[in-house]
Amino acid sequence: MSLRAYQQTATSAESPRDAEFRLFSQVTLALVEASHMDPKDFAGRTPALDWNRRLWSALAADCADPGNQLPAELRAGIISLSIWVGKYTSEVIRGQEDIQDLIDLNRTIMQGLSARNGPAA
Repeated sequence: MSLRAYQQTATSAESPRDAEFRLFSQVTLALVEASHMDPKDFAGRTPALDWNRRLWSALAADCADPGNQLPAELRAGIISLSIWVGKYTSEVIRGQEDIQDLIDLNRTIMQGLSARNGPAA
């Protein structure tokens, strides 16, 4: 079996929660790598920051969908976090805030996703 076929099979066998965890893990690793760069390295840090912002925007769009079956309070919380991530990311890019808060938020979400007894976010 080729590596590509294996990866496709493994991905298709993932639960939505596992896929979300994997995506958050990849984005958070990119943010950690960006955190080790000079804050003035706009070209080096921006791709990770933009990827994280797009992830959160996608989550907010999904939560805004009337067909989303998460509890309304949880959906509203995710949308609020997405708005915060968007604004805070702009401040990080401008050098006014530290990237670590974005990393910490993502790690907190990952902890929730890894808990098997709660609702998927």
